[in-house]
Amino acid sequence: MNTTPVRGRRGRCWQSGACLALLLGAAWLARRRWPTVAHGALRLAAADQGWLLVAATAVVGTWVCSALAQQGAVTRRLPGGRLVAAQFAASAAGHVLPAGLGAGAVNLRFLMRCGLPAGRGASALAVKAVAGAVVRLVLIAVLAPACPGLLRIPHVSAAALLAGLGTAVLAGVLLRVRVWPRCRGAVAAVAADVRALHARPGRAAALWGGSLAFAGLHALVLFAVTQAVELALSPARVALLYLAASGAAALLPTPGGLGSLDAALAFALTASGTPASAAASAVLGYRLLTVWLPLLPGLLVLGVLIRRRVL
Repeated sequence: MNTTPVRGRRGRCWQSGACLALLLGAAWLARRRWPTVAHGALRLAAADQGWLLVAATAVVGTWVCSALAQQGAVTRRLPGGRLVAAQFAASAAGHVLPAGLGAGAVNLRFLMRCGLPAGRGASALAVKAVAGAVVRLVLIAVLAPACPGLLRIPHVSAAALLAGLGTAVLAGVLLRVRVWPRCRGAVAAVAADVRALHARPGRAAALWGGSLAFAGLHALVLFAVTQAVELALSPARVALLYLAASGAAALLPTPGGLGSLDAALAFALTASGTPASAAASAVLGYRLLTVWLPLLPGLLVLGVLIRRRVL
C-alpha cells in the first residue's frame, strides 16, 4: 500500500495549520497595536512621493534581477521577456502559498516548458536559492562591522546552549542515517550543475550578480521608504536590518513572509531606536510596494502565462 499521498496530505495540513496560526497571531498583534498601525498609515499617506517613486522603481528591478539569477542557474538559454514575466507571476504566487511553494511551482513549470527535465529544473531552483542565501550571509558579515551594536546576540544560558547542541547533534545523526541516503543523488546533481555553471563565466556572473542585485534592491526599497517617512537611518543600517529581518522571517512558513516579515522588520526598526509609529509606516510602505500593489497584476500575468501555455 502506498502511503506517500497520505503523508503528503498530512504534511500539507500541518504546514497550512502553522501558516494559519502565524497569520492569526499577526492579526491579533495588529489589532492590539492598532493605534500605532493607524498612525503609521497616516504618516505614510503624507510621505515624500519622490522617494516612494524610487522605491517603486527598485521593486520593478527586483523582478529583472530575479530573472537574471534564474538564467544564471541554468546552462540553457531562456527567453528573456517570458522569464521576467514568469518572475513577476511567481512573486504573486509566492504571496498566496506558504514557504515559497507558489513561486517555486511557477518557476519549475516555466523551466519545464523551456525544455528542462523536472529534476534539472528543481536543481536550478536549488542553485538559485543557495546562491541567494550565501549572498545574504556575506552581506550581513560585511555590513555588521560597519554598524557596530546594531545586531545584538541574545544572551543564552549554558543549559539552553547544551540543549541546542544536543538537538543539533541528534538531528545530524538522523539526517545522516535516514535522509542523506535518499538525498545523495539530488545533492550530487546540484553539485554537478554548480560545476557546469561556474565553467561558464557568463552564467556564474548572472547567478551571483542577479542574487546580489536582488537583495540590494529590496534593501533599497526599504531605505527609500524610510527616507519618504523621514527616518534618519543610513543605507548600511537599513540594509543590515532588512537582511537580518528577512533571514529571520524565512524560518516561518507564511505566504511571502506575510506577518512574519512584517513583525521582524518592525521589531528590527524599533530595536534600532526608531519610534513605533515611524517603524509601522516604513513596514506598511515596504509591504504595499512589494506585495499588495503588484499582487493583482501579478496574478493576472500568471493567468495569461497559463493560458498561453508558457506555464
